[in-house]
Amino acid sequence: MTTTILGVDPGLASTGYALVGGPPSRPRPIAVGTVTTSPRTAHAERLMAIHTAIADLVAGHEVEACAIESWFIHPMSRSAMAMAEARGAIIVALALAGVEVVEYSPNTIKQSVTGSGSADKAQVRSMVTRLTGARPGTDHAADALAAAICHMSSAPLRGAIRRAR
Repeated sequence: MTTTILGVDPGLASTGYALVGGPPSRPRPIAVGTVTTSPRTAHAERLMAIHTAIADLVAGHEVEACAIESWFIHPMSRSAMAMAEARGAIIVALALAGVEVVEYSPNTIKQSVTGSGSADKAQVRSMVTRLTGARPGTDHAADALAAAICHMSSAPLRGAIRRAR
């Protein structure tokens, strides 16, 4: 079964994205990159840039689902609020396109790709490169690629659960 999954690592300054296709056993990168916004740009314009980039990416492909990193910052800080707002802009773009959004914790994503929920950025980058042949330009793009792979690799389990119900 061939699917197309979008992985997203949300952030206001840098949002990583990875569009991955193919069967779960052989993920093939279609588009991998980072949406970067400048702190000198008005806040609303930064959110709109992220929203537009994700909407444009999804518009050109039949995306089955989006795997996005879940909320993981505990204290309410400026950076936590900025990430939450970026996530909101992304989720609205996906909802308008009719794309299912599935959230995974950073540890679940790392576990799925490297075998360890405590893997560091270099280990994640190394494994996504080995699994896909892609060379993500940033840690955010590597994390997004890992999120897409995590979702693809859990497809057989999700299917078994649906059938059991």
